[in-house]
Amino acid sequence: MSKRSIPKIIHREVVAKSRLLRIESLDLQFSNGVERKYERMQGSGRGAVMIVPFIDADTLVLVREYAAGLHSYQLGFPKGLIDPGESPEQAANRELREEIGYGAKRLHTLYDVTSAPQFFNASMRLYVGTDLYPEKLPGDEPEPLELVHWPVDDVEGLLAQPDFNEARSVAALLLMLRQRELFHP
Repeated sequence: MSKRSIPKIIHREVVAKSRLLRIESLDLQFSNGVERKYERMQGSGRGAVMIVPFIDADTLVLVREYAAGLHSYQLGFPKGLIDPGESPEQAANRELREEIGYGAKRLHTLYDVTSAPQFFNASMRLYVGTDLYPEKLPGDEPEPLELVHWPVDDVEGLLAQPDFNEARSVAALLLMLRQRELFHP
């Protein structure tokens, strides 16, 4: 941890707002006296979850879904926002049931990550889901998600997929490999 003092906010102003995000302009003064203007996106602040689910000891389940930011279909792990009143574990199990039609008897915390923290306050807890059982909940996706089963022993093949490139999914995959023996001895 740095021992530096965080910059002082001299002025804060909302410059744009949507139903999902708020963009703020910040006038900051750093501890050395330098002043700068920054902009940052403020999300819901609820946090999000992503789950690397194992349908069995050797097979991962991924989803291919539309990504508006890239205007393409992307392959990745089930994910979503934490709803008000939910714990991260409850949100992870709900997202699994909505997106792949399975719940997890066991959720193993991998890591907490942020995305673009220089200008965005998004945080996500990464999990591995094991001991899956069939249970479907209706989701909020506009079309059915494509489920993709992938052998965990073909990580290089997954990383070679042109539509598997979201940083959080790649990080979750690599962190899962690093800790795999903890949940599949």
